[in-house]
Parts: sequence; structure tokens; C-alpha cells
Amino acid sequence: MTEISQDIERAVALLKAGELVAFPTETVYGLGADAANPAAVAKIFAVKGRPADHPVIVHIPDASHLDRWAREISPAARAVAEKFWPGPLTLILKRAPTVPDCVTGGQDTVGLRVPNHPLALELLKAFDGGIAAPSANKYGRISPTTAQHVRDDLGDAVPLILDGGPCPVGIESTIVDMSTERTTVLRPGMLSGFEIGLFLGRMPAEAVNTSSVKAPGSHLAHYAPSTPLLLVPDDTVAVAVRTALGKNEKIAVLAPYPAPIEHPLIVAWQVAPTSADAYAHALYATLRALDAAGADLIIVQRPPWPALIDRLMRASAGSGT
Repeated sequence: MTEISQDIERAVALLKAGELVAFPTETVYGLGADAANPAAVAKIFAVKGRPADHPVIVHIPDASHLDRWAREISPAARAVAEKFWPGPLTLILKRAPTVPDCVTGGQDTVGLRVPNHPLALELLKAFDGGIAAPSANKYGRISPTTAQHVRDDLGDAVPLILDGGPCPVGIESTIVDMSTERTTVLRPGMLSGFEIGLFLGRMPAEAVNTSSVKAPGSHLAHYAPSTPLLLVPDDTVAVAVRTALGKNEKIAVLAPYPAPIEHPLIVAWQVAPTSADAYAHALYATLRALDAAGADLIIVQRPPWPALIDRLMRASAGSGT
């Protein structure tokens, strides 16, 4: 038996015993519990400090498990699942009668996805059930993309952390509501609504009320550093830097070019990647590094990609607390 399979065997035993297991996905690390066990799912909320009315995503081994967790699944939803799973896509569907309220936040819908990570898939297939798993960090804080991030945030509160290396995608899944005839993107991600629309032959709608808790990660303040974060347009970075330095504030900066000057109050300057995939992959690790730099303010030049703007706007709203 290999070391990894021993870890999987231990993880399955812990999950079946109602314990928590953190595991990697292609997006971020998840804090997992048996989704069919309300007492186990309650431990997720307790460890994270997560509000009880916030639903959690259920990770399943493959699309054949859909009917265990959802009902009235449209042919279009099944087709999207077959096309984009495994992958960074969560589908919101009408819940099956057996799905616990603690998973759905008391709503009539449930979020489901099949992660595209070999370790996650090995765990899910061995467990042969649904694993409820929000991000493995304190609620509202920067999501974890390495096993060390999980250790830093949650410490000994998690009996087992499966280490699958850095998450390849790096930001949370796209969430698409297909519980009604109208397909709606509730949370943008690296799988774009445009790609889904091309496949379906019709473009999905964009959510109007982004404060709804129908989808995880939709709260205005989320993914946030403890240091105040200022998100600025590309033509105002210099102004923001000059203003902060004029106030004698120590600053950390994320921008797609090197620091134009050296200054003792610029404690960190991270050059941002110039592609969406690379930016997403590095985003949360970069925010953690800037948050740890001892700055009074983090200044981030707004990137051009909607999913990343979404994460940074929420990070800004929740920062400094």
C-alpha cells in the first residue's frame, strides 16, 4: 500500500466517523465532512466560524451521483455536468429530499461539483459519497491554496490535512444556478459564463443580487486580509502610493510592473502576473504574503478579469478587520 493510499484510507475512516478532513481541489483546499451527517457538517461551521444560513458545496465523485443529491435535473444541467466535470464548476440544483438542511442553509437548492484534482477524486471515489467542503480557512478570510495555509489558519482543529501541493487554478469555482429554466451565474470563476453559454447555445444571466447566500462566497466581504486593502484602477496606482506615503503609511503593492522607486515605507511590492490563469493561481498566496509584510495598507491594481475583480472587491470590503 502506498503512502497516499494509506492517507486516503485514514481520511475515509475519519469522514465515516464524523470527523473533518482537509483536502486539495484544483481551486482551493476544502474543509470536508460527510455531507449526509449533520453533526459532522456542524463541525465545519464551528471550526470556520461560518454563519449557519450559508450553504456549503457538496463534492461528489462523478456526475452519476447527481440523483443522490438533486431532483428535477434538467437535460441541460446534466449535459453541462457531463461536459465540464471534473472541473471548477458548481451547479445549483433543486435538492433531493434526503439532503440535510445544514448543507443547504435551509434552502430548497444544493450546490454540487466534481473537483478536477487527482487526490480529491481518489478520496471521493474511496468514500463513495458526498463530501461537504467549503474553503479550509476561517470564514471571510483569504482562501487556502496550500496545505500550509490550512495549517496556519486552522491548526489542530482538523484531524487530517491531505497535502496535494499548490492548487492549480487558485480561486473558487464558478457557481451556476440551473435549478430553474433560467441559467444564472451566481459567482464568476475561471470557467467563464461565456464558455458555458457557447455550449448551451444561450448565454447565462448574471446574478443581480450578489448579496444572496444561495451561493457560497457571495457575501460582500470575503477572501479578506487583516490589513486594509485598497483596489484601484490602473491609472491611479501612483496617486494611491503617493497619498499613502504622504500619510507616513507603510504599504504593500500588487501591480503588473516593478516598483518605480525604492522607499523605506514600501515594505513589499509584488509584480502581478499578466495572464488570468497565472494571476488566479498566485492570488491568494500573494495576498497572504502581502498581509504578512507588516504594512498599514495593501494597494492592488485592479486586474482586467471579472472573476479576479470579484475576489479582490470582496477582499477589499472585508479587509482591515
